[in-house]
Amino acid sequence: MNQGFTSIPFKTETAHGLKSVNGVAKFSSAGIVLEFESKLFGLISDGVKEARLAVGDILDVRFKKGFLKRGAKIIVRPRSLLAFNGIPNEDGKLKLNIKAEDFDRAREAVELLQRDINAYVAQLPPPAISLFDNSEDETKKLK
Repeated sequence: MNQGFTSIPFKTETAHGLKSVNGVAKFSSAGIVLEFESKLFGLISDGVKEARLAVGDILDVRFKKGFLKRGAKIIVRPRSLLAFNGIPNEDGKLKLNIKAEDFDRAREAVELLQRDINAYVAQLPPPAISLFDNSEDETKKLK
């Protein structure tokens, strides 16, 4: 891990299984870089793409163990769906299926990234204005 990131190969699906996606997720203290190729029906490729999720764009990241290191997943939830523009996702979540041999590295990468997300959130200033600031209380009815 001396290069500053941890690479985790992954697979996922989109559009009710019509597209299969293979790629590599690179976890660092700055966020996640995804390099992936999606194939329609497992045959027709639309080329290799790269997408970035900055720490500030990620609400949380979780590691699901699966059974005996099989079926492990990394689940990423964004602060805004705009962060997932161009990134294959399901129900507003990025679900990365991990192979058993990558189990320990994936779990460690998720723990480190969640720690970085928590540190990022802790240093943010408090919000200056609420979405609901009661300004409608001063609104007068039109005559």
